[in-house]
Formats: sequence, structure tokens, C-alpha cells
Amino acid sequence: MKTRFGRAAAAALALLVLIGCAAVDTVTTVATEVGVATGTITRQQGESIKKSTVAVAKTLEDFTPEQEYFIGRSVGAVVLEQYKALPDQRANGYLNLVGQTLAQASDMPELFSGYHFLVLDSDDINAFATPGGHVFVTRGLIRCCRSEDALAAVLAHEIGHIQLRHGMSAIEKARMTEALTILAQEGLKTFGSQEVAQLTQAFGGTISDITNTMIKNGYSRSYEYKADAAAVTILRRVGYNPSGLIEMLGVMQKQMKPGGSDFAKTHPSPADRIAELRNSGTPLTGGPIPKVRRDRFTGSIGRL
Repeated sequence: MKTRFGRAAAAALALLVLIGCAAVDTVTTVATEVGVATGTITRQQGESIKKSTVAVAKTLEDFTPEQEYFIGRSVGAVVLEQYKALPDQRANGYLNLVGQTLAQASDMPELFSGYHFLVLDSDDINAFATPGGHVFVTRGLIRCCRSEDALAAVLAHEIGHIQLRHGMSAIEKARMTEALTILAQEGLKTFGSQEVAQLTQAFGGTISDITNTMIKNGYSRSYEYKADAAAVTILRRVGYNPSGLIEMLGVMQKQMKPGGSDFAKTHPSPADRIAELRNSGTPLTGGPIPKVRRDRFTGSIGRL
């Protein structure tokens, strides 16, 4: 019976891959009912197949912009449990002025509830971008910026993560891997309540998936380099000097403490990022910074 159940589960999973998510529930129900009627599987095994197949189907669904927004809000709440928001209206207003301008020049200018930028009251050198458009920058990272162009580079990098959906990619991969692992382990026996609970947890852990990646572990080097490349494109579209990114990374290199819990832990070294940018073949020069931009930067966040 276990062998027949394993074959039935494998067949249901193969059927899922072929037909996609839309008809999964109907087709799986029919298939399992036939299996029960012919004695191939028991009623309990049929219910296990339906639950596991539908669970895997969830990993293949595209998230809607609304879902991404609410996932992002939940991740943002986790960030704000670890870092306090800076209660400085001028600094936050300025961050949003620069950030909103950059966002409109990105490849994803429109989100479900728009972009939101906030300064975090921390000396850590860090920044976070959640799905759905929430961008957080610490006071410590802002201090690594010597000009508005450098600050714009920080924000453009985080917008790059959003438009490339790096956070959502982390969720989708983690959920699929865990689900298929459980299915492989349980494919030759009846799913009990514990296994079903594991599957449910695998698909309900989106918030922990992204916060662990974003805050604790960091994105892959490839993702960080891609976000830097996207930042250079966005900066050029707006008229900022992309060398501001090099400038900021150089200051960061001097101020970061090795083995720290901030950018030093979750990002490639500034030196590696600078080398990647210079080896990309993309021009990183620009014109002089206008006086109005210098004055605006100094007046808004120069005191931080």
C-alpha cells in the first residue's frame, strides 16, 4: 500500500506541474476519488495527497501587488521592533523627497501603496528594503554620505532590490524547497497531522523568510551587485552623479567594524562592490553637484 501511495502522490505532483494552479483543486479531487474508489489508496491517503498538492500549488502562484504590500508592511514591523524610527520631520521629509524622485525613475515606479522612506535612529550602518516599497536607512549609514548624490545612491540601491523583487525571490525559493523536502520525506507514507502542520508552516513563513534573508543573512553577492547596477541606471536617469555610490562605499569601508551585525555581515565588502562597479564597463562619472543640492543636503541631514 505504501508503494502505491508513493506512486499516487508522485503522479499528483506531476499532474500539478503540468496543469498549473488554476485547476489543481478540482483535478486533484477527481484523481484521488478515483484512487479511493479503485482501492489504490485509502481515504486518509487521498486527503493527504490533496492537502500536499494544493500546498505545493501555493508556491507556484504569483503574488499580487497587494499581497506584496502587506508582506512588506509585516516585514517593516519586524524592522521597527529592532530599530526605532528617528522622530525628525525634516530628515524624513528630505529622505522621501529624494527617494520618491528616484523611485519614479526606476523600472517599477508604481506600487500598490507607493514607496515609503524612513530614517532609523541607530548608529549601525545599514539599510533595508521590503517588498511593497518600504525603505529604511539608519542614521549611521546616512553619516557615510558626504553629498546628496551619495545618499541618492543608497536609496537607489534599495529601490533596485525592490524592482528586482529580491525579497520575494527569497520567499518563493525557501517555501518551495521546504515543501518539496517534506513531500520527499513523506511520499512513501500517509501524511499525519504533524506533516500537514509542517507544510502549513512552510507556506505561512513568508515573513520570517524575508526578514532572515534581509536582516540576518543578507542577499547573495549576485543580488547585491545587481542592485548596485540598477542604482547606477536610476541615478543617471534622475541626473545624479553615479560616482556618489563609489564615494559612499569608500567612506563606509573606513567606518565599518569587521564582524559587525550591520552591512559588514549582510553585504559584500565595500571594496568588492567598488571593484565590481568599476569592472562593469559602465561610466561612473558625472557633472558637479549644484549648489542648491549641496545646501539642501546640509540643511536637512547635515546635523545627523
